[in-house]
Amino acid sequence: MVITGDDVDTVLSLKQRLHTEFQMKDLGPLRYFLGLEVAYSRRGYLVSQQKYLSDIFRRADITDLRTASTPIELHHRLSSSDGEPLPDPTRYRALVGALVYLTITRPDIAYVVRVLIQFVSAPRSTHYAALLRVLRYLRGTISRSLLFSATSSLELRAYCDVDWAGDASDRRSTTGFCIFFGDSLISWKSKKQSTVAFSTTEAEYGAMSSTAKEVLWL
Repeated sequence: MVITGDDVDTVLSLKQRLHTEFQMKDLGPLRYFLGLEVAYSRRGYLVSQQKYLSDIFRRADITDLRTASTPIELHHRLSSSDGEPLPDPTRYRALVGALVYLTITRPDIAYVVRVLIQFVSAPRSTHYAALLRVLRYLRGTISRSLLFSATSSLELRAYCDVDWAGDASDRRSTTGFCIFFGDSLISWKSKKQSTVAFSTTEAEYGAMSSTAKEVLWL
C-alpha cells in the first residue's frame, strides 16, 4: 500500500490507525512499488521501471544485443495476414502483456504496443519481428524515466494527433494525445477511433474531442 498526501499529520494518523487494526510494517519513503521505481531530487520525482524492464529481457531470452533507434519503422504497417503463424504464441502474448504494463512510464512505446495487442489472438512471424524491434529499442533506452518537476507551473496543456485511416484492415484512424501539467507529462494514450472517418478533418475533430474529454476528466 502507498499512502501519500500533503498533510503529514493526517498521513501519520492514518498509519497509526492501520497499525492498530492490522499487522503492517512502515517501509519509509516510497522507493519501489509493483515494478515502479521512484527517486527523489531537488528537481522533483523520477519514476521508472528499469528493473521491471530487465526482467522482461530475461523472460524474452534474447541473445541479440543490438539496439534500435525507434520502436517501430516509419510508415510500417502490420497486417493479420502477413508472415507465417507462430507455432507457439505463448511467448508473444506474455511479452506484449508485459509491455502493456511498461507503458505506465514509457509513453514512447504506447502506439506500437497498441498495434501489437491487436494480434495476440493469432500472432505471426511479422508481428514477432516487430515485437523484437521494440525490445531492441528498449534495450538502448532502458534508463529513461518520467520526471515530475517540483518547480513547474500549474498550467494544463494538451497535444493530440491522428493517423487518418492508418489501419489497412478496417480503415479506422488512431488517435494519440499527451497532457502536461506544467512541465510534467501526466496522461497519454494511443487508441483506435471507434468509427471510420471519411476525411482528415473528421478524424482530427475526433482526436480533439477525445483529448478534451480526458482533460475535463483530469
